[in-house]
Amino acid sequence: MLLPIFLIVLVDVFAFTLVIPLLAIYAEHLGATPFQATLLVSIFAVCQLVSGPMLGRISDRIGRKPMLVVSQAGTFAGLLVMASAGSLWWLYVARVIDGATAGNLSLAQAYISDHTAPQDRARSFGLIGIAFGLGFFLGPSVTGYLAQFGLRAPIYAAAALSLTSILCTALLLPDDRPPAPSAAVDAGATPGGKRLGIFEWSAYAQYFERPVLAALLGQMLLLGFAFTTFTSGFALFAERTFSWNGHPFTPREIGYLFAYAGFLGIILQGGLIGRLVKQFGEPNLVAAGFVSMGLGYLLLGVIVDVAPLVVVATLVAFGQGVLRPALTSLITQNADRSEQGVVLGLSTSLMSVAQILAPPLGGWLIGSGHLGAWAFVAAVAAALGLLAVPWGSARAHAVVAARPGPM
Repeated sequence: MLLPIFLIVLVDVFAFTLVIPLLAIYAEHLGATPFQATLLVSIFAVCQLVSGPMLGRISDRIGRKPMLVVSQAGTFAGLLVMASAGSLWWLYVARVIDGATAGNLSLAQAYISDHTAPQDRARSFGLIGIAFGLGFFLGPSVTGYLAQFGLRAPIYAAAALSLTSILCTALLLPDDRPPAPSAAVDAGATPGGKRLGIFEWSAYAQYFERPVLAALLGQMLLLGFAFTTFTSGFALFAERTFSWNGHPFTPREIGYLFAYAGFLGIILQGGLIGRLVKQFGEPNLVAAGFVSMGLGYLLLGVIVDVAPLVVVATLVAFGQGVLRPALTSLITQNADRSEQGVVLGLSTSLMSVAQILAPPLGGWLIGSGHLGAWAFVAAVAAALGLLAVPWGSARAHAVVAARPGPM
């Protein structure tokens, strides 16, 4: 069961990361301003935020596999529309199609949750993390190579991979049935458990009334804002700031830089993060992650040469690589077992909110010529996350100290 899920996630992430390094520049070639180009990220996030809980609830009733196929088919259709787009509006349509059916990763997590024992889930979700890291390394690398054949070539390659993912799901993934009602309480403690709709404000409010949990969720929002500012605007920033062999940066150079960051992510996901947690603890890693990201973005705002970009990519990759798992761990530690499905879904929703808010601001700054300010905005978000560390780690130190030792 785990091998098909691993392949599905790997191929999906591979296809997604093929497009990241060139999306904004591709939009510019269709007449977009930097603001309009970065807005493509926000539109996708809005659609995903609204449709994600709906897809999850439907999968609760009819099973994960059928909805995985639907979600992947939407991605495939969106990529085909994107590759053949003759105007900016069709590019927006492609992002709406893809965002309205987005949910592959959460549905894959839910499938694992339904089909593995609680004691085996951490290892199973770890495989998803490895597939994610591999995809983020392979996708930009292939984009860097294919970009020499035109901007549409990586998009068609992503569509072909998406079709492969659909075939993997249909042919390799065992059929499943909706979870039994008796499993509802246990399922609520997993990423595949209870889901809240985007407009259920009263249900969300109670989690922000808890000071420590509210601080952690706020840090997740700031992490998402800083990182999305970087990923959504970097191609436009690099195109205007750096040169390689006498020409401005293209998706080729951007893809290779992202691939380097993805390679560092594989190292972290491949076991280093677990050792770091044992050695330093999650609160210290959160602080180190925000410091690393903040320094990377500050440096990015002042450099004009290519060589320091390797340092920037290293700092940002390390910060992102330790922050997401450490914050997720602390959030689950500060929620009851029956609430963990909800708070994990809430943290994912906050990341989507960041993906809605950050790109338009970054696009406006780049379009107005404020390139340094664009990088400093991401640095400020990281600094605010660092300031919230004492509140977010207040109970976490007690939780870590209370963990039972080896039997």
